[in-house]
Amino acid sequence: MARYPTNGLTLAQANAIIAAALAKGRELNLLPLTVVVLDAGGQVKAVQREDGASLLRLEIAEGKAHGTLALGLGGRELARRAQSMQGFMNALSDLSGGKAVPVQGGVLACDASGLILGAVGISGDVSAQDEVCAVAGIEAAGLAAETGDPA
Repeated sequence: MARYPTNGLTLAQANAIIAAALAKGRELNLLPLTVVVLDAGGQVKAVQREDGASLLRLEIAEGKAHGTLALGLGGRELARRAQSMQGFMNALSDLSGGKAVPVQGGVLACDASGLILGAVGISGDVSAQDEVCAVAGIEAAGLAAETGDPA
């Protein structure tokens, strides 16, 4: 029987992440969210946009996830680097075609050994709340969330 590479996250894991992230958003009564899950190769694995989510939330969420994968760092660390290394982050944005959004709400999804399996980007509320939902989704799928800050 042929086996196919998953490039990290499975579809089942991606869907579990989204379901738990959106549930957390409803629990916290956040504004409508858009959740994007990328596999380790940076390809969209799954996405959902809640009713009422504002314009460009899909692109922002994907940019948050893409930026974390591009540098292998959580969104909090990307935000710090955007402050201290503006030239580098501008170059990253240019090189990625604008697909790197260096703020909270982009979280790496890792296995127990720390191997990066993919990333989650959420947009819709303030970035810190978006991150809370991303972490909730990743942990609900049995994975470790890397936000860019030490545990």
